[in-house]
Amino acid sequence: MSEVLDEGPFFHGTKADLREGDLLTAGFRSNYRPEVVMNHIYFTALVDGAGLAAELAAGEGAPRVYVVEPTGAFENDPKAVKAIIRPGD
Repeated sequence: MSEVLDEGPFFHGTKADLREGDLLTAGFRSNYRPEVVMNHIYFTALVDGAGLAAELAAGEGAPRVYVVEPTGAFENDPKAVKAIIRPGD
């Protein structure tokens, strides 16, 4: 596991209507590739990044951004960062 680069707060963007205390768990279909079942949860320290994720999420609900707290160890996903931040963008 890599060094933690951010202490938070952290945000999760979705169209799901969540309530305080709801636990986000892996094992559901990806918001972006419904044929893929996710084995992790994405969250970000960038509220705008979570807002973009909420806008792109599948479903008919309104885009929502939630403040989330990790309940265990987590790591940065360099593949996600490279896919989003490209030279020249």
